[in-house]
Amino acid sequence: MYGRWRENLARWGVREWATTGLAFVVICAVVLTAGRGLAFGADSQISSIRFGGDAQRTRVVLDLGKTTRGQVIEDGATGRVVVALSDVAPGRGLGGNGSGLVRGYEVSSAGTSSRIRLDLARGAEIERRFLLPPGDGVQHYRYVIDLKATGPAAAVSASAPPRREQARKEKPLIVIDAGHGGRDPGAQGVHAQEKAVTLAAARELKAAIERTGRYRVRLTRDSDVYVIHGRRVQIARDAGADLFISLHADAGTDPALRGASVYTLSEQGAGRAVREYTRGDDWQRELRLPGRDPSVDRILLDMTQRATQNRSAQFARVLLTHLEGDSHPLLRRSHRDAGLAVLLAPDVPAILLEMGFITNPEDERVLTDERARRRLMRSVAEGIDRYFREPSAPVMVAGEVAGGG
Repeated sequence: MYGRWRENLARWGVREWATTGLAFVVICAVVLTAGRGLAFGADSQISSIRFGGDAQRTRVVLDLGKTTRGQVIEDGATGRVVVALSDVAPGRGLGGNGSGLVRGYEVSSAGTSSRIRLDLARGAEIERRFLLPPGDGVQHYRYVIDLKATGPAAAVSASAPPRREQARKEKPLIVIDAGHGGRDPGAQGVHAQEKAVTLAAARELKAAIERTGRYRVRLTRDSDVYVIHGRRVQIARDAGADLFISLHADAGTDPALRGASVYTLSEQGAGRAVREYTRGDDWQRELRLPGRDPSVDRILLDMTQRATQNRSAQFARVLLTHLEGDSHPLLRRSHRDAGLAVLLAPDVPAILLEMGFITNPEDERVLTDERARRRLMRSVAEGIDRYFREPSAPVMVAGEVAGGG
């Protein structure tokens, strides 16, 4: 049989050999394509890309099926930002018009990586980027790129919601929320309860801010009473607050754990806030939107929510820089995000400050000693003052929301 096979091959002409060669090439291509598909898989692709923010700050969120590391190829100096994400495949049809600082975008393949190109609408640079693992009800990974404008500010679009602090001529209003209170004591230390520590800190912070003469200050509670979370947020919104800061003391099972941290609203929390505020029939009036077209109002609400998140994150970074500069201990990952109820106002920049661990002896001493606590609140007041007086000032990032390349 082997001899007959060799005899048949000997009778092949150019046409037979060419056909066989072409078939071999096709088979190899199919095998390579299948292997690449198996290596990546549908769950290893970029499934979607989303934009939020405005012409000053824009957040780009890529939904991924697996973890990745990012590498900056172009940082915005040439009019575009290019980032490569390792070990993820580009999804189909990912490209088109952007939003905010991004005029257009395209996702393409680069070997075993994906390359994201963001064409900029104006001068901008990467402010930070990080990877969010599954959590808070989200089942997939998210790679986040935050862009900030460089150079002179662009004219505000007529369709953008007006910023209340620009329209108001009076002093900025800061609402301070002393966490817990009344029937809710909060965390328990060896010598103090959280509700007492937060109230004392809130009063001292109010005094420190008012001494500057540049701000109005209001407390959500000024005695040992319980105020529901929704009411705390509503106090700030009804008053037209420019900033909301909720004071708390952390707790842990390890008494050696210590340090402050700052929470801002998570992506999941932002979605929850929008759902909650659009649940009623008259939500446009409640949020001071035109109310003529629900779809347009929803876009305006999303823009307002994103701008609020950006300003909250900016204040968090300024505040952490001042705390670190004053040698106040910080957690290793000191900037965190969560869907906490007191952070849900879509139109008031808000943070929650965990001043330290009441379950740690050193932190509890700082929180219960009047002089040490007053020094801490003075640093917080200085951070607030810098946030309002130098809103675009560069800051050293003391912590990130999450790890990532």
